[in-house]
Amino acid sequence: MIPTPDASDVCCPPLLASVIHDDDAVELATIFKALSDPIRVRVVSLISAAPEGEICACDLPAVFDRSQPTMSHHLSVLTKVGLLEREQRGKWAWFRLRPTQLAALASVLDPPN
Repeated sequence: MIPTPDASDVCCPPLLASVIHDDDAVELATIFKALSDPIRVRVVSLISAAPEGEICACDLPAVFDRSQPTMSHHLSVLTKVGLLEREQRGKWAWFRLRPTQLAALASVLDPPN
């Protein structure tokens, strides 16, 4: 008869108490892919640090030393994956973070103890 190890004989604890489902993993991977560009990470950081919690697209070309079409592309990518909300105010678009998407990312990166 082969002895069965008790809990004290196990080399390490289980990897995760619960694992995210395939659909959730696909959605989160899409968001992480959007964040694989350093400019997009900086845009998220800039919005997060903004006192009002939002930024105008008009300010970004000067901040990042990139053209307006380039910054529009980055904002579009972040909006499509659901990290940003866009609001049109007259000629300019304003962007804010979507807290639910950030919380989903954080839950994968910082699981409960």
